[in-house]
Amino acid sequence: MGLVYLVEPVMAFYCFACFASYPLMQQFVYQRFWEEEFNSTVFYSDNISHCETNQTNPNFTHQKEVQKKSSTFYTTLDLTALFPSLLMALILVSYGDQHGRKASLLLPSAGALLTIGAYCSASFFDLPLEILYVASVFSGFLGGFATFVGGCFSYIADIAKDMQTKNVRIAFVDMILGVSSGVAGITSGYILRALGFKWSFLLPALLHTLNILYILFILEETVKRSEFQQNVMSKEGFKELFSGVFLLFKHASYKKRVTISMLMFAFMAYLFSNIGAVGLFTLYELDSPLCWDPVRVGWGSALSMFCFVFSFLGVVLFTRCLKDAYIVLIGIMSCIGGMTMAAFATTTVTMMLVRLPFLFSAMPLPVLRSMMSKVILENEQGALFACIACLESLTGSLTVAVFNSIYGATVLWFPGFSFLLSAVLSLVPFGLVWLLLCIGYQERDHVLLINEESSPEGES
Repeated sequence: MGLVYLVEPVMAFYCFACFASYPLMQQFVYQRFWEEEFNSTVFYSDNISHCETNQTNPNFTHQKEVQKKSSTFYTTLDLTALFPSLLMALILVSYGDQHGRKASLLLPSAGALLTIGAYCSASFFDLPLEILYVASVFSGFLGGFATFVGGCFSYIADIAKDMQTKNVRIAFVDMILGVSSGVAGITSGYILRALGFKWSFLLPALLHTLNILYILFILEETVKRSEFQQNVMSKEGFKELFSGVFLLFKHASYKKRVTISMLMFAFMAYLFSNIGAVGLFTLYELDSPLCWDPVRVGWGSALSMFCFVFSFLGVVLFTRCLKDAYIVLIGIMSCIGGMTMAAFATTTVTMMLVRLPFLFSAMPLPVLRSMMSKVILENEQGALFACIACLESLTGSLTVAVFNSIYGATVLWFPGFSFLLSAVLSLVPFGLVWLLLCIGYQERDHVLLINEESSPEGES
């Protein structure tokens, strides 16, 4: 039986475990391809990776080949989970409106445990990397990261009724995500150096297990199920899983449809331009001229957590004096500045300082989520976040595939090209949000839109 309504620990456990895993996974794959190319392990000493920086040396070309193979492998791996995760994100989060939020938290946690278990097995028993494709598919059918995040935000939307509180609570969960990733990033570097790959994968596996137990036995459900609603596998129950997102737009007014559509497109555009490029930081830092070792990669990831902390403080402060749209614009400008600086970072100090212009870059996503949540009714929150989760999963997979492919094609002549491209693409969500302001979008429109949807029910 559930005891508490605190979803924040669930987010903290899950994100820490995942973000401790990601650098380990990338470096594990990088290590495997390095061994194939050079018939030796990647060697680190004195916090410096011994990668080749002399472009005339044949090893330099082999090193770039390892970069290409690693990015291509991750592109393919991500695509194998794309379609099952899209389907499950749509089902599981929408399912929560009538049947409870815990399923959208529990199943992705089980999928993450399965994935880390596959890496652990590949490391312990020297299994081929192809086993990771199988784990990726099964993990996709259990929902994935987007489903988990959508479930968390739906859970928060159920609890936070006040408009300002919703901004802060969603931003706080985003901050937990960022801080967890930063702490996990630096921790993973030291753990990898101390334990090696075989034992390092056991820590995130343990955390996912604890998280599953917390969700099952401690976390309280926010949605109470009726006897009819409990029969999910009935014809009516199955149709209900898919109808929420459809009805969210079908019965909405023209003004509401336009507002939600523009906000969703801005959300996807910012996610596409930001996530794909940030995901390349580890490969960029491992390569010349930076040649970072796992500890420095971890410190770089740790510094990124300040972006989430300052973004959360920015949301708390700016919410008191600015409209949501202006907060989003400030965050997008922060991202553009950071990506432009990263494109030309060729020294360790410069790459560390890249995190400074990024300080407010985490504000747009939680604020855009909050803006969309304010536009719709309480019984549509799950349908909304199911739609967001589905689009987030699609956009996340697409951006990883696109940016990894671009990075692999441009790494020989200009490794920073992908970051410049990200800065340019960030102008798209900036323009959409600015257009919303130009056509007269106001904070009070949230209340009008909700009343607009509620009034027919009152009349009937």
